[in-house]
Amino acid sequence: MGRASRSLPLPSLEKQWSIGIYAGADLWTLRPATAADNPVMTARQVADVPALFVADPFMVQHDGTWYMFFEVFRADTLRGDIGMATSADGLSWTYKRIVLHEPFHLSYPYVFVSNSEFYMIPETHACGEVRLYRARSFPESWVLEQVLLTDDTFTDTSIVEFHQKWWLFTSLSGDGTLCVFHANAVGGPWIPHLRNPISSNARDRSRGAGRIVTVADRIVRVAQDCSESYGLRVNAFEIREISETEYAEGPAQSGPLLTGSGRGWNARGMHHIDAHQVASGRWIACVDGFRKRWMLGRRRWPQSPVAP
Repeated sequence: MGRASRSLPLPSLEKQWSIGIYAGADLWTLRPATAADNPVMTARQVADVPALFVADPFMVQHDGTWYMFFEVFRADTLRGDIGMATSADGLSWTYKRIVLHEPFHLSYPYVFVSNSEFYMIPETHACGEVRLYRARSFPESWVLEQVLLTDDTFTDTSIVEFHQKWWLFTSLSGDGTLCVFHANAVGGPWIPHLRNPISSNARDRSRGAGRIVTVADRIVRVAQDCSESYGLRVNAFEIREISETEYAEGPAQSGPLLTGSGRGWNARGMHHIDAHQVASGRWIACVDGFRKRWMLGRRRWPQSPVAP
């Protein structure tokens, strides 16, 4: 009996990530959407692969339908694929399928539209590249369009077009510093900013936490707050000056933009947001959060900066 008991796997507390929907009158008042049954997406809804958690959601609206893309962390490979779900109203979601798989870890599927083409820049830290994918047939078929950056292990890359120029924000996995690149077109060539690195505060400022949004000619960048442990909060920063030679930003508000609720699916922390203004006085966002759950056996979770 004693010998058998020693071979039993030990329980451990693990982070269980899920996806929810927030809504509000503006970016600063986003709260759990009352009409959404949060969490709207969990690992249990993933039907085509065995999943341990879902995280890093990005969404886009097309022809009256919302499409959400997110990391599906698989139980069989212990790597992330990109899954997709749809919604008619942005509140109730139906899981569809895995739409992007590679022989390395994928997450953070930053989806956007340029010149009527759908693009995605997922987290591809594991292959040492920043990759641009294009929808060959939206939303289910994606092909590698171009490698944007190489030679460094960039994480959680975010992109935004502002003042007729494209800006790429990405952090380095080694030291967590944040760097900016600029280009005249999505495909580049991408030129490093003269002020790089623009932030060396890896604890609560450098690593991207979702879509960069423009609000009344203000650019708001979101960043993960990992000051105490990974994935606790999301902070917002206003980019106050950006050009090929200058860069300046500061806190957009006092306190975090998102934080754990203390109960339920996002009790312990939140680390991602993709916010969209859908009408005057109405915003909607997909977010993620985690709770701690006892698991039997020791999981080989990916560690930061790869984890979710």
